[in-house]
Amino acid sequence: MSVAISSPRLVDAVDVARAALVAEGEQPGAHTGVTAEGDYAAAHYFDAQLNGYRGWQWCVVVAGAPDSSEVTVSEVALLPAGDALLAPDWVPWVQRVAPGDLGPGDLLAAPADDPRLVPGQIDTQDVSLIDADEVGQVAAEIGLGRDRLLSLEGRSDAAQRWYDGDFGPASPMARNARHACGTCGFYLPVAGALHSGFGVCANELSADGHVVSAEYGCGAHSDVKAPSGGGSPAYDAFDDGAIEVVARPAESVGSDGPADS
Repeated sequence: MSVAISSPRLVDAVDVARAALVAEGEQPGAHTGVTAEGDYAAAHYFDAQLNGYRGWQWCVVVAGAPDSSEVTVSEVALLPAGDALLAPDWVPWVQRVAPGDLGPGDLLAAPADDPRLVPGQIDTQDVSLIDADEVGQVAAEIGLGRDRLLSLEGRSDAAQRWYDGDFGPASPMARNARHACGTCGFYLPVAGALHSGFGVCANELSADGHVVSAEYGCGAHSDVKAPSGGGSPAYDAFDDGAIEVVARPAESVGSDGPADS
């Protein structure tokens, strides 16, 4: 690892750079290269033989004024090389919970300003003629009465996630299916705004209990017909008594007759 540097004395300052590391109590390994750091500075690199820092390297920046023969050390640092062992990228704590992390007994509260949710309110402006039990029953039947409801953004996010997921039309299973879920007898459409696009599979041999796109499909569609034949449902019967005659070329015989065995 090296590039052209205008000042030869900076390129030759390997011992100066190594001495700076030794002075700090380090034990640098082999010199691996030098790069330019501007017109009057260069960075020398050394192998770092430190436990737990596989692939890291020492970097010592040296500098020299154009009208001076003196070389000074500007900076010493431990830096990762291309194959360095690094910690995972830092993730803000509010983003660290991923799908599948929630376990039994865990509590995961939605933020107060969660854009996926909107307040769910019932206000008829009339308190004297309201039968609270009757209103509550009707509200529950149509999905009202909850403190928070799914917003338009929340529905759109869910629909896109389901459509692009394992049970959407782009999945390998769907691409190899002849029929779509929207025409299957095991397909239970969801209610509400997503009624036309999604449903729940009720086939225990397929995506049972999962939300599937109406455009998803599999080989267990209710309209799939069993193959004809007397064998298994997948193949015709196999006659193991049949004989297949295969032509075999005659073996060449030498002029002296067949060879001894």
